[in-house]
Amino acid sequence: MPIVGFNFTKIYVEKKIITDITTKFNIRNNVLITDLKEEKLPTGKNKANGLRFDFKYTLDYEPSIGVVELIGFVYFLDDLDIVKGILNSWKKDKKLPNDITAQVINAILFKANIKALNLTQEVNLPPHLPMPRVNPEAKPESYIG
Repeated sequence: MPIVGFNFTKIYVEKKIITDITTKFNIRNNVLITDLKEEKLPTGKNKANGLRFDFKYTLDYEPSIGVVELIGFVYFLDDLDIVKGILNSWKKDKKLPNDITAQVINAILFKANIKALNLTQEVNLPPHLPMPRVNPEAKPESYIG
C-alpha cells in the first residue's frame, strides 16, 4: 500500500452551550483534499518520490451544538511515473484517479473517525458513529392453552 505516513496538524473541537436542544440532531461529516504537493520522502539513505495530500475533516452538528475540525496530511509513495501522473492530473483540473482517491480518503477516514470519536467523548458531544448496543432479552410471553 502506498500510504506511508499520516499526521494531524490542527485539532479543533467545540461544544456549544444551547439551552433549548431538541432530541433530534444530525451530524454531517466531510473530507476534503485541500492540496497536493510533491515531496522527497526519506527512505533509508535515499529519498523516494512521494506526494503529500493535505486534508480537512469536519463534523458539523445540527442544530449547531458542536463542531470537530481535523487538518493534516497523508504521505503517499510510489514510482516516479505514477507520482508525476497524479501530480499533473491534480494541477490540471484538481482531480485524482479513483483508486488513489479511495486509498487516501479511506486512510483519512480511518484515522480521523477514531480521533473524532475520542474528541467528542471528551467534550460530551454525541458520537458520530453508531455504537454497538446490548439489548436485554425479551421475556417470553406466557402461554396458556
